[in-house]
Amino acid sequence: MAKEKPGLQLPEEINSILATDCGSTTTKAILIEKVGDEYRLIVRGEAPTTVEAPFEDVTMGARNAIREVEELTGRKLLNEQGIITPRQKDGSGVDIYMSTSSAGGGLQMMVAGVVKTMTAESATRAALGAGAIVMDVIAVDDGRKPHEKINRIRNLRPDMILLSGGVDGGTITHVAQIAELIAAAEPKPRLGTGFKLPVIFAGNKDARVHVRNVLGEKTDLRIVDNLRPVLEKEVLGPAREEIHNLFMEHVMAQAPGYNKLMQWTPVPIMPTPGAVGLAMQTAAKEYNTSVIGVDIGGATTDVFSVFGEYFNRTVSANLGMSYSICNVLLEAGIKNIMRWIPFAIDEADLRNRIRNKMIRPTTIPQTLDELVIEQAIAREALRLAFIHHKSLAVGLKGIKIERTIADTFEQTGTGQTYINMMELGMLIGSGGVLSHAPRRVQAAMMLLDAFQPEGMTMLAVDSIFMMPQLGILSTIHPKAAMQVFDRDCLIKLGTSISPKGPSGAAKPGDPCVTVKIKRGTGEEVHQVPFGAIKRVPLGVDEKVKAEIHPSRQFDVGKGNGHTVETELQGGVVGVLIDCRGRPLELPQNDRERRAKLLEWFKSVDMYPEEALAKYARVG
Repeated sequence: MAKEKPGLQLPEEINSILATDCGSTTTKAILIEKVGDEYRLIVRGEAPTTVEAPFEDVTMGARNAIREVEELTGRKLLNEQGIITPRQKDGSGVDIYMSTSSAGGGLQMMVAGVVKTMTAESATRAALGAGAIVMDVIAVDDGRKPHEKINRIRNLRPDMILLSGGVDGGTITHVAQIAELIAAAEPKPRLGTGFKLPVIFAGNKDARVHVRNVLGEKTDLRIVDNLRPVLEKEVLGPAREEIHNLFMEHVMAQAPGYNKLMQWTPVPIMPTPGAVGLAMQTAAKEYNTSVIGVDIGGATTDVFSVFGEYFNRTVSANLGMSYSICNVLLEAGIKNIMRWIPFAIDEADLRNRIRNKMIRPTTIPQTLDELVIEQAIAREALRLAFIHHKSLAVGLKGIKIERTIADTFEQTGTGQTYINMMELGMLIGSGGVLSHAPRRVQAAMMLLDAFQPEGMTMLAVDSIFMMPQLGILSTIHPKAAMQVFDRDCLIKLGTSISPKGPSGAAKPGDPCVTVKIKRGTGEEVHQVPFGAIKRVPLGVDEKVKAEIHPSRQFDVGKGNGHTVETELQGGVVGVLIDCRGRPLELPQNDRERRAKLLEWFKSVDMYPEEALAKYARVG
């Protein structure tokens, strides 16, 4: 007899929460409980994901991860039907269970629009924000012949297609052309071959009748509000909601074992990246600041940004630290990777080390040399993923804007990126190479070197990658999600102070910034010249008043040469005063470059002193 699906309780009734994230390789389970007046992480467990042969049942991996939680707590959480809910008088079970998933390749979509840089770009943002991997973008003006587009749709076999195009009341001709291409391709979904491919139409409302006539019989057609009802407005919410609904109905329902998993929880299963995006948005709201987050994995690197009303996510599907590591080499070039290595290494040797990592993706660095090389590659993967993100995190294109003289330097709204590094309040890193760096300062330096924040920015890493579970929890219990996020998930590395100055504004050694920190009744003064970086110890949750005096050609938030009075927050690394310049430029001469890297690494205590001394002798 099947267990009845549990109901959804009110937030104030929830004291015990079990959440899993079924990843492509590992399923992670966390137990959160109310301790006193606040919610805290109690334990976590993990086990291999079991979506593929020979198991082909995702609930087996989930059970194994939850059993580890049972062993660590001494509590019974599982029975034959699934999770014991609600919590029983004998202490067994939990009040609510929820899950996210990227197993089986996650959510893979194609998007289509009339103009590649307008409606198709809006469709891409909608799909990425919902947690999808965008396999291809079809547009009337993408330069491909009709038969090439038809073959592409037929061969890719996405989980679903998002079709957009045209403002409400505009011409329907081009939208009709794309609908006919999709119909001609007769596409089949990746999972569940007996089912019709889901297609979401989020375009010109006047084209709905025609699209229904063309695609209604051949696909599982869903119609939602137009993504661009007028050129000046983008409405992504309805399309993203429908993507989540279809993900549950089609993708999850066809993946092995998910029908059982869905019976365990009253909360719809959410794509892992979509849940991480929700966690980032919740964090930006709670901390009242702009946030950039990055998750660097073995195959992909996801970048999230929240600036005011703008939220964006991008997936760099070819940039990762194991399966895709050779793509980082290909895109960045060997010279860009070598520039972060403080010792001489042969190009062929470096290429071979990178290829070895690709064919043995589960290995971790065994020597310091290998660690330094891995972190050099990570800098380039992060840098390239951020460039890709900024190209999509833009204002709407195709808008006519009347400008006054005061608007001349305003960049958003015309296809320019809205990401302003001087406004960035928090930079969060996640993924093995960042979360598991042997010294936390290594993670801080990778984030600084790749993203190059300006002004004052809090640096943090996700301790054990539980942002997906906290993201889905935020939809039911935002307070619990944020308390665990702040106290157990985020490791605050500390604040970076990064003066911005025009290229060539100063020579190494010139005055750059003076930071006066008030501790108790005393005051300490740190003068950092251009081309240097300094680490100032300041404990986790320790806050101090500070005056930051940039020299006349540098800006820390109020214009060149203007002093900023602020409160600095510490972390496990402390405060990093980064006067290496924006953009950060390394010496062209190899010997000078290696000496400069060693100087920086030594000043922040990045690697053991004896190792840096050895590199200096060899260099």
